[in-house]
Amino acid sequence: MRLLALALLFLLPSAADARVVRVIIEHRSVIAGGAAFGSAGAYERITGRILFALDPRNARNAQIVDLALAPRNEHGEVEAWSEFVALRPVNATRGTVALIDVVNRGGTTWGVFHLGARGGPPDSAATYGDALLLRRGMVLLSLGWQWDVAPGGNRLHFGAPPVRGANPSTGSGQAGATITGLVRADFTADAPGTSFPLGHALGAGHVPYPVASEDDPATVLTVRSTPTGARTVIPRARWRFAGDAQGGAGEPRYVYLDEGLEVGRIYELVYRAKDPVVVGAGLAAVRDVASWLKYGTADVPRDSSHLAPAVEQVIAYGVSQTGRFLRHYLYQNFNTDEAGRRALDGIFAHTAGAGRGSFNHRFAQPSRDAQPFSTFFYPTDVFPFSSTVTTDPVTKARGGLMAGADSANRPKVFYVDGGYEYWGRGASLTHTTPDGLRDVGFTATERRYVVAGAQHSSPAAWPLPASAAPADGAGVPIYRGDPLDQRLALRALLVSLVYWVRDDIPPPASAYPTLAARQLVPARLARIPSIPGLGRPAAPTPVARIDLGPAWGRGIAAEPPKVGAPYATLVSQVDSLGNELGGIRSVELLAPLASYFPWQLRTAPPLDRMVSFRGTFVPLAPTEAERARRGDPRPSVEALYPSREAFLARVDSATATLVQRRFMLSEDAPRAKARMESVWEFVKGRD
Repeated sequence: MRLLALALLFLLPSAADARVVRVIIEHRSVIAGGAAFGSAGAYERITGRILFALDPRNARNAQIVDLALAPRNEHGEVEAWSEFVALRPVNATRGTVALIDVVNRGGTTWGVFHLGARGGPPDSAATYGDALLLRRGMVLLSLGWQWDVAPGGNRLHFGAPPVRGANPSTGSGQAGATITGLVRADFTADAPGTSFPLGHALGAGHVPYPVASEDDPATVLTVRSTPTGARTVIPRARWRFAGDAQGGAGEPRYVYLDEGLEVGRIYELVYRAKDPVVVGAGLAAVRDVASWLKYGTADVPRDSSHLAPAVEQVIAYGVSQTGRFLRHYLYQNFNTDEAGRRALDGIFAHTAGAGRGSFNHRFAQPSRDAQPFSTFFYPTDVFPFSSTVTTDPVTKARGGLMAGADSANRPKVFYVDGGYEYWGRGASLTHTTPDGLRDVGFTATERRYVVAGAQHSSPAAWPLPASAAPADGAGVPIYRGDPLDQRLALRALLVSLVYWVRDDIPPPASAYPTLAARQLVPARLARIPSIPGLGRPAAPTPVARIDLGPAWGRGIAAEPPKVGAPYATLVSQVDSLGNELGGIRSVELLAPLASYFPWQLRTAPPLDRMVSFRGTFVPLAPTEAERARRGDPRPSVEALYPSREAFLARVDSATATLVQRRFMLSEDAPRAKARMESVWEFVKGRD
């Protein structure tokens, strides 16, 4: 691949600079055969690396854990790099808005706004779908920030600085000793096996911290049956470190048990690791790229790279893991750059729930999260949760998500969740007191939106695949996967955020379930209909108080942490069909043909717990006779709509309402109607 390295010297930057010091462009090509995307014209795709220099002496970097212990260059700065992919108009001469795609575990995420084909070639028009953002002339820049993303594939990587023990004479990490510490790896066995990885296994797996000593006395493997259950130590002679999942030799990356894993049990290894990295440099990378896009630097003037020469505002989008990353970014006041300027003008934090994460502490594992029955008690859900300052009635801690942020540099923020985040991610804590007894609000620069009934992040494929079908044809058909298409609301909301950031046009009022409206309740009071064959979660995934030890204030976690009482988490109340009442009720709920549950139960023990991220689809009976045969307490399609025409009239009314409220783009109304016609045929076809 031809390197088009820009002729930029690695100079000592001025005090007014954001910390981008070099941009290396590796490849650029026109996409979609040079086709024009509306008035924005043709687009090109650019890949490469961005190099950073972080000054440990700058007060704006003081929150980056262990930055002072990283090696420094001749200017006393710490270096890091990010891989990137950018999409920009070929003729980008006018001011525009840039969207930084804070990639999720190395994968780009902006496609949710384009309704394009997944996994297609990057130069194909089909990959960009209807090109919503490109037609508006926006620059899209997907940025690597996560140090432990597995190599290879199409993932974007981040080169985090290493950490070394302080040199007594200089106080820096330039010539220091190796640092070790305890790291925890947990794994829930959902199927028979003999091993589990040291790194988080989600997706392609993640790079683990190296084992300092296989025989360290602090290394211990335990097993338990419930998250808070008693741990049983597995004798050291019954397991070993392994180089691969089959138990082979090599650099330790797996735990191998000759006797195998028990299904439904939680395995947890605490081991002595070495060679941490400055994980929090990834937060600074997002800050500094946003700042560079707007202001440029002495090393890399804004127009020198031909990457984004005319950007005036920058919005960051993060989903799930990276939605939590952006909440963490706000909490730790990263939006002020080294020169004291605002970096991001807007943030779209999607399906983050109440979480932050392992993004800025020693031996942090950014991929670890908090799921219904795996990855327990990492610093994902840690007080404070709400923007409004509250007090934890148990610990007496007091704080707010934005309490420490520079008021002059606060971005405009959308927090957007689905129903799943209330069941699986403690989302009610973002807008109630920690005891769940009182609503709390948001600041004037924030909005909150909840897409009622939506599963995590994106809808299940439609039509539902054969693998989602019920095991047999008897009784009420219950499908694994929730196809409620929240993407239409997401598209409209992002357009509103752009208008708010660029033109100061106020967005729609927040829409989410509240105690005051009696739409937010303890899970036991949710009036979920008793549908034959449909189980019910025992409870939402608990958000526990965790004690990370006396050194947590310095970014060093105790492993495992002590676990205390859970916070009070609430869920949305439902209507007679089981569909959620609070928030944005999409066309699927305004013209219902099914129940869209944002949760789904496990098929491996324990069966009353939820699977991660996925929902459940339960169509209505097509006729009253079929409803009676099934014993379904919900009304039939026949009872709700006297004809197909009456149903479509309801759909038209629903889409008009959503467009008027700015929760659907007018251009998406025909798409929504076509989807509902398809659902009609699916449901009625079972008659």
